[in-house]
Amino acid sequence: MPLYKLEDFDPTYRDTFGGDDIKGLPLYTEGGNRIGTVIDALVDPDGRFRYLVIETESDFHSKRILLPIGLSRIDYTQRRVYVDGLSKQQVQNLPVYKDDMTVDYDYEEQVRRNYRPEQNLTYNRDSYNYQNDASLYNLNEQKHQTFKLYEERLIANKNRIKTGEVTVGKHIETETATVSVPIEKERVVIERVPATAEGVAVSPDATQFQAGEVARIELYEETPEIQKEAFVREEVRVKKIVDKDVVEAQETIRREELDVQTEGNLPLDETNRQQRDIL
Repeated sequence: MPLYKLEDFDPTYRDTFGGDDIKGLPLYTEGGNRIGTVIDALVDPDGRFRYLVIETESDFHSKRILLPIGLSRIDYTQRRVYVDGLSKQQVQNLPVYKDDMTVDYDYEEQVRRNYRPEQNLTYNRDSYNYQNDASLYNLNEQKHQTFKLYEERLIANKNRIKTGEVTVGKHIETETATVSVPIEKERVVIERVPATAEGVAVSPDATQFQAGEVARIELYEETPEIQKEAFVREEVRVKKIVDKDVVEAQETIRREELDVQTEGNLPLDETNRQQRDIL
């Protein structure tokens, strides 16, 4: 079964583990002695951790070795990895790990022989399964092991998009308008009226015959004078208002739940710390 370096298997593994990174964490014994530093991790094709790549140091002779994941205890709070029972003799006997090497069954067997409680165990390479060495690879069976349960949540954001445009302008229309203007015109009326005392003689002294006598009357008439004047007919106010609405969106989200499997009649004390804190 091929093994992959952590970042080769999942380039975004830091996001997968909520920002935690096992690389660079120091490795300590349960007694508090520093052994080395975690350089990388190897996972199988299903993404299960199988080994931590350790750069040993100090009295353990500087070399890179593989530590089965089941023998470690990862404490992200203290930013440490703990191992129980790794001796100098085991480090000396473990084969050297190199970044460019292929970890095959024979190499893994060299590693496992140094960690197995029973050194004489042998397995068929064609039928071998990591569960044959559950004590070396099962994280959940180790004391004080913790792992995180993830859940997805819907995060609502808003994008502002243009849905349309309104253009308001004006143009000129023409029409023929009619207005009535009353006007006055003067005219001459000549009336010839008989004398009131017909046949009454006039004295010579009162008679004044005069040639060329003229009566002059001026006549006037009104003509319409049309002018145009602009008035405000109406005002047009253009504004926009915001209508508020609530839009519901549905999406499938995932949540990890804890599965606990036991064999036999074992006492199990499971505490829901979150619920206890609330109460």
